Amino acid sequence: MRISELSASSDVPVHTLKYYLREGLLMPGLATSRTRAEYGPEHLERVRLVRALVEHGGVGIAGVRSVLDALTAPPPSRHEFLGVAHAALPTNGEDAPPSPEVTALADELGWQVWAEAPSARALGAALAAAREAGVAIDAARLRRYAEAMREVAVIDVEHALTARSPEAAMHAVVVGTVMVDPVLVALRRVAQEAVSAQRA
Repeated sequence: MRISELSASSDVPVHTLKYYLREGLLMPGLATSRTRAEYGPEHLERVRLVRALVEHGGVGIAGVRSVLDALTAPPPSRHEFLGVAHAALPTNGEDAPPSPEVTALADELGWQVWAEAPSARALGAALAAAREAGVAIDAARLRRYAEAMREVAVIDVEHALTARSPEAAMHAVVVGTVMVDPVLVALRRVAQEAVSAQRA
């Protein structure tokens, strides 16, 4: 397909596709003349991934490049590959110092978690902010939250690990995380209403 057809199939404007090409986010098509190239299904899949990373995931160009580099030269394990996806996601509080509380929680639960990970730093910052606002989250309550979230994580990781391709796995982790987060927040509130009504 020509670039205009790639644009129509992906719903991405031609000028954006040309930008992706210039930035190296989209591999060049097969040149058919000095000014024309043909693009295949692999280009369409790449455009959809880049668009999802940028538009839905809020991932910057440097993050997109790190994801694409991992696709080109995959890390040794799927676990490390998914770590690349997590590192590309924007996270509030990721610049906070590592939290001894988060490290202790992970150790207590037997979780293999890197204390320097953006998500671990963000959790520490979020706990500090909640307590500063007067929300009492003691160790027991935090542990119960963590155990509940592990069940959610099992669903997410199983979905990512059974994806049909590395690109699909990356899409599942990055876009799935960004788009499912609001679902989980809303579901929590629905569940709160249901539990309150049951106990009233």
